[in-house]
Amino acid sequence: MTSIKTAGFAGDTLEIIAFRLHEQEFCVKTTTIREIRGWAPSTPIPHSPPDVIGVMNLRGTVIPIIDLAHKLGMKSTEANERSAIVVAEVHSMVVGLVVDRVSDILTIRSEQIQPVPEVTTSFDKVYAEGIIAHENGMICFLNLARMFKERDMEDMAA
Repeated sequence: MTSIKTAGFAGDTLEIIAFRLHEQEFCVKTTTIREIRGWAPSTPIPHSPPDVIGVMNLRGTVIPIIDLAHKLGMKSTEANERSAIVVAEVHSMVVGLVVDRVSDILTIRSEQIQPVPEVTTSFDKVYAEGIIAHENGMICFLNLARMFKERDMEDMAA
């Protein structure tokens, strides 16, 4: 079992939040998450990038709502009452990520994170920090900072 040293992981353990998109499990570090909200419709923005569903008011602050499945090259999420909006902070900007449902909050050991295999995948591998083999299956560990480059975030804010 090969492990990788992943940048930005302090200590031996890491807290992650796991969520589902189209029957696939993904996760991000809990330190990037501000809150988890139930599904609520957003206001569409004309001529926005294809992965931006719209915007919503989060306690007086307007934030972009991102179709995370689309951003990962998957079929767009069909939001329903079980969907959730994971509110994250990336490059000092707050965004809402639409997911099918939040699965769990887990504490993992850093050595559980394995490199992404060199195979054709349905998403851009640069977005993945690694793969976690968990008792309930495989979890793709996403790197939001690489997924949303600072320039992209500036374009969304404009």
